[in-house]
Amino acid sequence: MQVKINIDGGSRGNPGPGAAAYVICSLDGTILAQEGHFMPHCTNNQAEYTALKLALIKAKELGATELFIQSDSQLLVKQYLGEYKIKNPDLAARMAFIRCLAAGFTIHIEHVLRHLNKAPDALANKAMDAKQSIGFNPIVHLPAEESQLPPAASGNIVNGVEVKPVARAQSPQTKPAKKAAPKNPLQPDLFGDL
Repeated sequence: MQVKINIDGGSRGNPGPGAAAYVICSLDGTILAQEGHFMPHCTNNQAEYTALKLALIKAKELGATELFIQSDSQLLVKQYLGEYKIKNPDLAARMAFIRCLAAGFTIHIEHVLRHLNKAPDALANKAMDAKQSIGFNPIVHLPAEESQLPPAASGNIVNGVEVKPVARAQSPQTKPAKKAAPKNPLQPDLFGDL
C-alpha cells in the first residue's frame, strides 16, 4: 500500500515543551491517521526526528509498503539521505533507530516549504497547546519511555478530522521499573533532610 506522509515537529523555547506530528493519507487524500505527540521537553530537531519515527511506526501498523514523506525540515531530510553528517550524538542515535524502522519500506523523502506542510504543523501546535498527545487513529503501542499525560477535553477538529486524547495500550515489551538503591547510612543526603 502506498501512502503520503507529512511530518513536522516544534519546540517552544528550543529546548522547551514541544510536539511531533504526522499526517498519513492515502494517495487520493483520505486521512488514514494523524497524531500530535506532546513532548514535555525537547529541541526542534528532536521533535522533527520523533515525527519521522512515529510516522514510520504508524505506517507499519497500517500495512503500508511505499511511503512518500514530506518534511519542512531540510536538516532532517538531508541527514536522512546522508547528504549532511549528524554531529549531535542524540540525533545520531535517533537516526539509527529511524533507519531500523525504515528498513521494511520503500521510502521517498523530500523537503517542502513550510506553507506546503500546514497539516502536521497545525496538529503539533494543537498538541503543544493541549499539553498532551492527540490524534485520529493514533499509534496503538509506543515504547514505554514515551510519556503519557491525562486526557483533556475532546471535540477537537484538526485538518477536518476529529482528534481525541491518545490512550495507548501497554507495550508488550515493557520492563519492570528499577527499584531505588538503598541509601548508604554513611553517606549524608545533601538534598534531603539531615
